[in-house]
Amino acid sequence: MSLESIYKNQKESNTKSLEALKRDFTTIRSGKVSTLIVDNIKIDYYGNPTALNQVGSVLVTDATTITISPWEKNLLPEIEKAIQSANIGVNPNNDGEVIKLFFPPMTTEQRAEGAKQAKAFGEKAKVAIRNIRKDANNKIKALEKDKEITEDESKRAHDEVQKNTDSAIAEVDNSVKSKEAELMKV
Repeated sequence: MSLESIYKNQKESNTKSLEALKRDFTTIRSGKVSTLIVDNIKIDYYGNPTALNQVGSVLVTDATTITISPWEKNLLPEIEKAIQSANIGVNPNNDGEVIKLFFPPMTTEQRAEGAKQAKAFGEKAKVAIRNIRKDANNKIKALEKDKEITEDESKRAHDEVQKNTDSAIAEVDNSVKSKEAELMKV
């Protein structure tokens, strides 16, 4: 294992942590609804757990409404049941043709709760990034112990790993700040 491959692995892992953070953010409700809210809801479609967007069209019709139009009308009760058990904060309205989800405007408390959730997701990402740093540093120590690199190279490598870590953590902080700003904007 070379120092370059250690840096490369660290950067790739940091990128994956940041992508995971962005995915986590999609589960937080903001002022404008998004179809991502129902992405994790699955229904029993002929014995297979299937995502809603695989059995019908899922559209945002305005800032507070999502409409689900199943391709097979007999799936309406199944979809309705799945949405209720997913506990996303709204009750489905079934008119026999489509299911509409009306999201009430967010309260200040809900916005603050979302911001708190965003911070928690940010902390989780930072922990992951620090663990990645620890792994990289352990690999560098092993290279030094096996006399594959000098003490000076080891010191420079640890500095490089720290620089990569600082950069990734700054990116997490910026993502959390912008998500909080988005959530608190009315």
